[in-house]
Amino acid sequence: MAETAIFAGGCFWCMVQPFEEQPGILNVVSGYTGGHVANPTYAQVSSHTTGHTEAVQITFDPTVIPYEQLLEVYWQQTDPTDAMGQFQDRGDNYRPVIYVADDAQKKAAEASKAALAASGRFKEPIVTRIEPAKPFYPAEEEHQEFYKHNPRRYAMEHAQRQAFIDEKWQ
Repeated sequence: MAETAIFAGGCFWCMVQPFEEQPGILNVVSGYTGGHVANPTYAQVSSHTTGHTEAVQITFDPTVIPYEQLLEVYWQQTDPTDAMGQFQDRGDNYRPVIYVADDAQKKAAEASKAALAASGRFKEPIVTRIEPAKPFYPAEEEHQEFYKHNPRRYAMEHAQRQAFIDEKWQ
């Protein structure tokens, strides 16, 4: 039976491809979660007035790819030491959050975060939040699978993001 995971880690454009490439991923949707407005638009979320983060909702087969492995992919796509944005993306709508669906996801996320903190890989504390999943609203169609429909723009965004990741994850 398929399960769902929701991760926020900066611009959702760059969060889709790393998950879609994993075996056992059934679907990845860009969208918004964690706020107080129903069915927000990109413009509303970008205005920093709705409380939402840009996030990806991942439907996966846990017999092929366990949730713990999704967490490992997530950590490699984010700067877990930056609470107010990710890389070139700044603001509360880009904050890193793991939205958990149940106690099992919460325990796995907390254990994964603790292991990352204990690894000594980062000088600064790990500030990625772990919060209960809230309603998820798919983003407008132009934001879905952005990397496939806008390869040049995605390549530029991805290169900037990857440079930050490489610097942090050395």
